[in-house]
Amino acid sequence: MARNSKVDRLQDVQLFSSCTVKELTQIARASDEVAVGEGTSVVTEGSLGHEFYLILDGRTAVSRGGKPVAELGPGQYFGEMSLLDGAPRNATVTALAPTKLMVLGQREFAALLDSTPGVARKLLTQMAARLRAADDQAVTH
Repeated sequence: MARNSKVDRLQDVQLFSSCTVKELTQIARASDEVAVGEGTSVVTEGSLGHEFYLILDGRTAVSRGGKPVAELGPGQYFGEMSLLDGAPRNATVTALAPTKLMVLGQREFAALLDSTPGVARKLLTQMAARLRAADDQAVTH
């Protein structure tokens, strides 16, 4: 398997890091690849979110309230919370260059969880770890 495959990239996503190769393959199959041009807004702060994005190639800028927050590149991701709750986006993400994205929609993700309940348990464990880390950070700051 090539290092740049979708499955390999998914293994590096914390949310999916406990999944087996078979489960990651199912997630990869449920996703699409999308190419966006430089300057394209991929997601807009305040809009409802229904997709998770994994950057396969290119660069994006993340901003909140019009202020730069971060830049993301290959292997980095955004929108994972939208797979779970569909709440409004908390940031705008804009392509800084031609960018290739792997996109997993909420509907496809829900179907995957229905057909593979073990994935849901693994994702809950990862989400709990993230919440615990955020809580630890909030307490120490």
